[in-house]
Amino acid sequence: MMSFRSKILQHAARSSRLYSSTSRLDDRIVIAVGGNALQRRGERLTIENMLKAAADMAPTIAGLASEHELVLTHGNGPQVGELALERSAATFDVLGAESMGQIGYVLAQALASVGTKVAPILTQVVVDPSSEAFKDPSKFVGPIYGAKEANALAQSLGWTVKADGEYFRRVVPSPPPVEILQTEAVRTLLEHAPDILPIACGGGGVPVARVPSCPSTLVGVEAVIDKDICGAKLACDLEADGYIILTDGGGIWKDFGKPTAKEMKMASPEYLLGTKAGKNFPGSMGPKIEAAIAFVENSKSPNAWAAIGDLKDAAKIFGNEEGTIIKHDVEGGVVWREGKVLEVKHKESKEPHKSG
Repeated sequence: MMSFRSKILQHAARSSRLYSSTSRLDDRIVIAVGGNALQRRGERLTIENMLKAAADMAPTIAGLASEHELVLTHGNGPQVGELALERSAATFDVLGAESMGQIGYVLAQALASVGTKVAPILTQVVVDPSSEAFKDPSKFVGPIYGAKEANALAQSLGWTVKADGEYFRRVVPSPPPVEILQTEAVRTLLEHAPDILPIACGGGGVPVARVPSCPSTLVGVEAVIDKDICGAKLACDLEADGYIILTDGGGIWKDFGKPTAKEMKMASPEYLLGTKAGKNFPGSMGPKIEAAIAFVENSKSPNAWAAIGDLKDAAKIFGNEEGTIIKHDVEGGVVWREGKVLEVKHKESKEPHKSG
């Protein structure tokens, strides 16, 4: 029986691409990895530990880059939160740029060691400063705290804190991306330097706004854009064939954490919206599902697909052996994965590593 990946590649061979490229590869994929992929469970967030984690991840990313026309984006939740603790006077646009450079360097060094050339791009993303997101901060950044410590920090530093599972974390505004300013730089690399892997929109990009009286003038904005939502826009703008969000917890599950838990193998945007999938986990899985749906629904291609799955299973996601594929025309709206049991991680090790 033909796999999901074989079908999409066969279709690509029969029809013209939405984009031009000198690449020998058949499909253009944007992959998003969480900031927590660079922080092993139980380890402190240091450059040394980030380099070790990146070295573990590099062979997987390099393997995908050898088979697909790839763009990589990444989260920065733990890193930007740590920087904010070190430099309380710095604004989040500056901190976002710093974390993007930091993580871009770490990934570039790790990937170079396995023979993959990388070009991290400092990416500015325009947002609307009048967005409703500024009235209700929702993006988790930094480490977890107990209730007493979180309340004390909120009082002393003026933070907004919210519950993240059993713990509390700082939250900042997370407006949706309106315009990605370096999209053409990424496109140029894909079309004319196919052996170079672009890294873009790290941490959701540097949030900026246009000055109304002079739209060509940009100013930084105190916010953190969700990297999965921004990655979906980047994938749409690049006319990508697919968009993959890699996590540390697999695909989309029904009754997550319960004995009745089961994983979706394939689902349509309509089914996910109708069942409000991910709404019980707004700080983690919710934005990922929202981003996957956004890409599939806003893509110019009727065959566009998105996927959510575990980083360690990345290669198997293409054949729909692991994770959850989101696409149109799923019979019955959903197909359940048979025989897979949810492995619930211990709470003390799980909560500090929400995807960022």
